[in-house]
Amino acid sequence: MSYIEVIIHIKPVSPGSEILMALLSEIGYESFEETEYGLKAYLPSVQFKMADLDKVIGSVQEEFKIDYHHSIIENQNWNEVWESSYEPIMIRKDIYIRAPFHEEKNHFRYQLLIEPKMSFGTAHHETTYLMMELMLEEKFSGKRVLDMGCGTGILAILSSMLGASEIVAIDNDQNAFENSIENIRKNKCKNIQVFHGDSELISGEYETILANINKNILLKDMTVYGKHLTKGGVLLLSGFYESDMEDIRHSAEKSNLKYDRSMIKNNWTALRFIKL
Repeated sequence: MSYIEVIIHIKPVSPGSEILMALLSEIGYESFEETEYGLKAYLPSVQFKMADLDKVIGSVQEEFKIDYHHSIIENQNWNEVWESSYEPIMIRKDIYIRAPFHEEKNHFRYQLLIEPKMSFGTAHHETTYLMMELMLEEKFSGKRVLDMGCGTGILAILSSMLGASEIVAIDNDQNAFENSIENIRKNKCKNIQVFHGDSELISGEYETILANINKNILLKDMTVYGKHLTKGGVLLLSGFYESDMEDIRHSAEKSNLKYDRSMIKNNWTALRFIKL
């Protein structure tokens, strides 16, 4: 599958880049790379519509000076694109996330091997980073975990390393589904099942639910998360901005989910809820 790369120059870069990432993620853009002049955004070419891109850019052009263009990146070239710019990530002194072409650093408590390809979730983006920070403070031992919108499978893999007994990972993107399976094998996780689909596939109850998706999907599926979370269970959410917190909290409260706390990084936010 080929992808569209959209290169956007925006002034001022901040908060322009952050606003555009949020808006583009809502229309299906899967991956972003922040640059000194703005950002690069990626979408499967079969989903690309110039009118949709123009509409998003047009919605913020009164506030920012923007120049943009797009091109096709063939699937076979994607690893070369990543390897030229992809750096390992360290979270606190606990987690080291690397690709196969990075050296090992075994002094970290958890070392994750992630082949990123075109899937979202490498901890380069603030939302994945925040989710993993919150996860370090949770007790996963012996728990059943759901990872919705699993992307690379990174949160499911960390759940396994943190001691979860059973993990179900779901993503509606075929590439993410395949990438998750590959990464789970690379990390030798035996207790993760991966499914291709959406929230309609959720069954049974979970003691922890992880959902790092965009705001619209979170709002749409909040009642489903509430239904499948055990009493006293924990819901960790990210994929939205600080300005979206109240909408997310209001939706969660209607599903008997009590807000506990939040973490913020560069205006991106992660929230923790408890099922009453």
